[in-house]
Amino acid sequence: MKRTLAIVLLIGSSLGCAMGPNYKRPEVATPDQYRGAEKPAADVSLADKPWWDLFQDENLKALIDEALKNSPDAKVAAWRVEQYRAQAGIARAPLFPWIDADGAWTRGRESSFVYPSGEKPVAESYQAAFALSWEIDIWGRLRRLNEAGRAQYLASEEARRGVMLSLVSNVAIAYYQLCAMDEYLDIAKKTTGAFQTTFDLFDRKLKGGAASALQTSSALGDLGNVAAQVPDLEAKIVQQENALCVLLGRPPGPISRSALPSTETLPLDVPAGLPSALLERRPDVLAAEQALVAYNANVGAAMASMFPTISLTGLLGGISPEVNQLFGDGKRWSVSAGLFQPLFHGGALYFQYEAAKALYGQSLAQYDQAVNNAFAETSSSLVTNQKLAESEKHQRSSVEAYREAVRLANERYNSGLSSYFEVLFMMERLYPAEQLLVDYQYRRLGNFILLYKALGGGWQTPDQLQPRPVPAEAPPVPVQQ
Repeated sequence: MKRTLAIVLLIGSSLGCAMGPNYKRPEVATPDQYRGAEKPAADVSLADKPWWDLFQDENLKALIDEALKNSPDAKVAAWRVEQYRAQAGIARAPLFPWIDADGAWTRGRESSFVYPSGEKPVAESYQAAFALSWEIDIWGRLRRLNEAGRAQYLASEEARRGVMLSLVSNVAIAYYQLCAMDEYLDIAKKTTGAFQTTFDLFDRKLKGGAASALQTSSALGDLGNVAAQVPDLEAKIVQQENALCVLLGRPPGPISRSALPSTETLPLDVPAGLPSALLERRPDVLAAEQALVAYNANVGAAMASMFPTISLTGLLGGISPEVNQLFGDGKRWSVSAGLFQPLFHGGALYFQYEAAKALYGQSLAQYDQAVNNAFAETSSSLVTNQKLAESEKHQRSSVEAYREAVRLANERYNSGLSSYFEVLFMMERLYPAEQLLVDYQYRRLGNFILLYKALGGGWQTPDQLQPRPVPAEAPPVPVQQ
């Protein structure tokens, strides 16, 4: 029996190749350089920088660290990886022989049997057995299923890294938006103060007979328009803080923050790296490729299911009325091999194979879409970075010009060369111009983060970008079977 088992195990481990096509990365059209890039593509990329070096704000770094540890999205992604890791283990288990143990104890009396003494004795018996079952994977069905399970696990890992990168980006963008709102509020308060001073001036002159009611009413109207935006901005700031708290996985509350950082240090020509490297860097592209690997393996598994299945079973045990004789006279053993060949299932196996090929075709199209989307997002962010820099430059000139115009209008008014309506007119133009400048600064910062995300930033340090969390209340680990 031992010799037979050894021979069968050797044959089973060496026979046959896995059926179906072996995976090969599809050929995709890769541009020589990104659209919108002003310099030829080089190996250096913004994505080579980890996020903690990209952001120089300690408050923002602390918030990102908190989000990576406590965010519900991060926890869900981590548990999903554990789920697919376990499922990959399930898919791998049939490659090995399965051994089970069985035992029973019986105690009873037969009423139809009576000894000459008239007693009806109580009989006891014991039985124990070890059973072995193993499918010899000649056609590679189990190996293809194992390959698919492993690819799904790797896809979940890439999806988890994508969640982490999105979380870093979303926290940073929400943080900068909050800083921009602080700037909006500060501009609104300063402008309100300026219009309040103007109204007070006209009101005193009106009472002294040196100003008209038209000037006073106009100043009061401008004051009301600007002052109304202050409580509205304060409410929006609280809403933004609460939204950021949700990303952080904490109850609503205030957020510690710095002033909106200057955009003068942002590079106009961001190094994007080689377009071909994007296929190895973007987590969504890598996850789509692993899904393609899994569906490709499922095609081979569906093909192998049409061929015979050879299985080996063995039994070793004993039955005895006495425990000390369990493996003595009552010993029993058996070895058998079985073959199962599907003959006619109404076309089910064929259609399973066709369905597997269709799923592979869908996955291939999704992979192509992910690749094209990666190139499009990167190109759009590169162009947007350049154009927003130009817009900010023009808007900054506009703000400086309006500030100078306000100063000159005040001098003309104080010299008696013009009415105060000229001052009000220039102040009304300055206020939205200052807000628009802050908006361009925020949009440049946000687009810079989106460009970092589009390039798959932080990919070279995955363990630090996405530390594997240990859940606080992990379920007990079962005994391995």
